[in-house]
Amino acid sequence: MPTRDDLLRELRLTPTWRLRTMVPASADTAVPSLPAASESAVASAGPETLPERGGGDARRARIAALEWPDFAIDVAGCTECELCRTRRNTVPGVGDTRAEWLFVGEAPGAEEDAKGEPFVGQAGRLLDNMLAALGLARGRNVYIANVLKCRPPNNRTPEPREVDACRPYLDRQIQLIRPRLIVALGKSAATTLLGVDATIASLRGRMHRYGGVPLVVTYHPAYLLRNLPDKAKAWEDLLLARRTVAEAAAPAAGDSARRS
Repeated sequence: MPTRDDLLRELRLTPTWRLRTMVPASADTAVPSLPAASESAVASAGPETLPERGGGDARRARIAALEWPDFAIDVAGCTECELCRTRRNTVPGVGDTRAEWLFVGEAPGAEEDAKGEPFVGQAGRLLDNMLAALGLARGRNVYIANVLKCRPPNNRTPEPREVDACRPYLDRQIQLIRPRLIVALGKSAATTLLGVDATIASLRGRMHRYGGVPLVVTYHPAYLLRNLPDKAKAWEDLLLARRTVAEAAAPAAGDSARRS
């Protein structure tokens, strides 16, 4: 039976982790399965429909009708909150637009604001390693986004009105991607999506839902860079996420077989 240290080495998340170049899309690290954790569903987001927040009805309706060719353009022209005055670039998101996995962070940082892409710094490199350990890669069955599409000054915590302004964009991304799973990276993203005031320790390790989509909570990669022991807990969260995706895919495969 592999030890926890064996699993962390497999994940490339041991305390001796060093910055690496981006993992190639062909990387596929085999990971042993662990016993299933409790997965009692918690309908934290209420009804199966996505929440309607941010701006007036006309703006929400316009965003709700966006298709991918116009999505980034619309985000780039957004002036709904004061963050439009301080941003360098908007950061709409990146990845496979038909992905099963959707990873959602809090907001862009300085490097993301400069490049217009989420998770491009040290935390992004760690996220790439985490994806590789699951047999995934940025842009391959994975989409990465943030709750906010603009960087808050000095990386401060997003304000409620900023979250409300950006929420329709995230909801439209979810509707377009139709992921099998959302992974909330960090406390801020988790509490924002679930609409609760709770610690990340109380939210991780079980299943939640956002707009009818299963949601797993785990630590933000930037936090893991500062708190190495919690990388083992993050790995447990990723295994829960992987089981959830596999279970969601099984009925769909069965339906396809019956129709053939």
